[in-house]
Amino acid sequence: MGSLLLAVIYLIFISLGLPDSLLGSGWPVMQGAFGVPSSYAGYVSMTISFMTIISALYSPRFIKRFHTKWIVIFSIFLTILGLLGFSISGQYYMLFLFAIPYGLGAGAIDAAVNHYVANNYSGSVMNFLHCFYGVGAVISPSIMALALKHARWNEGYRWTAFVQIGILLVCILSLPLWKKNEQERDEEIADSAGIRETLKVPGVILTLIAFYAYCSGEATCALWVPSYFAGTRTGLGNELIASFGSLMFGGLMLGRLISGFISDRFGDRKMIRIGIAVELLGIVMVILPITGYMVAVIGFVIIGMGMGPVYPAIQHMAPTNFGKRYSAAVIGLQMASAYMGSTFMPLVFGHLQERMGIWIMPFYLLLFAALNIGMLETAYRRLR
Repeated sequence: MGSLLLAVIYLIFISLGLPDSLLGSGWPVMQGAFGVPSSYAGYVSMTISFMTIISALYSPRFIKRFHTKWIVIFSIFLTILGLLGFSISGQYYMLFLFAIPYGLGAGAIDAAVNHYVANNYSGSVMNFLHCFYGVGAVISPSIMALALKHARWNEGYRWTAFVQIGILLVCILSLPLWKKNEQERDEEIADSAGIRETLKVPGVILTLIAFYAYCSGEATCALWVPSYFAGTRTGLGNELIASFGSLMFGGLMLGRLISGFISDRFGDRKMIRIGIAVELLGIVMVILPITGYMVAVIGFVIIGMGMGPVYPAIQHMAPTNFGKRYSAAVIGLQMASAYMGSTFMPLVFGHLQERMGIWIMPFYLLLFAALNIGMLETAYRRLR
């Protein structure tokens, strides 16, 4: 029974990753269909992120009031509603309407499942969980590419919604599997703290800054790696440059897969330290003044590998560092911090590189890596 539930939880995180990369993969065609500038994708993306932040901040209340399984089912239903809404949108403004359920579903399910796994499973499971998120994020661009080849961009969203409906049905059928931990969960959650009280706990704000810094670096890589090669290397074809967008994600998935096998042996704090050390090695490789592009390519993969264990480990440490009373609120706040970093800092870098040049990207990443480890190490001392 426990193994079946774990398989369902992995499937839930595949469903969480599915909607996240659709907009980027479909936008070049969507932009032409709506007759709007390319930059208008950012407004839709920010709307989705803003709704995700709201649902993440309210997640402690949801977790306290409802079982995780019901939060999962309702959240997946919201994402299905958002995906189907995008698929029928004939005007640009309609995307904003359906971005509301699209984003609300993501934040609640992310925080609730992370909280559940952090309190009931090992760090190894947490790393594998986030690896499966990457699986979902990799699958959906393929769905969109298939739709663009054989139909229209609308079908990419509709077909992804159909996949989500299948996952929702599996979750509904798996409801009896969650009963094992429900009684224990009720006793723990009844005494859980709210956000205001949690913010006063020593070390919490420092971990939120660390999480913000981590996600700022990850999202900057996700958006700007192809542009970095286009601006710093000559003679590269457009298709090759576009393919570099998967470098960090490939490293991220590999890093989390490896971490899944070794994290229980080393522990969360050591995994974070090892991960950031590997990330710094990758940044140094990108900075090296080498004419070719292969060293920088390997560098970005290594950056992703280093980032891999950081996010799951910070989440998994919440009950250990702050106690189960505060873990739901801490994880909800961490998710909100994550989405704020992912939303705003790549845009800040966009304006910064326009003034100084795209070559500053590895130094920008270095700043956030240093802020990440600095805040976490300071938090550890506070906790001691």
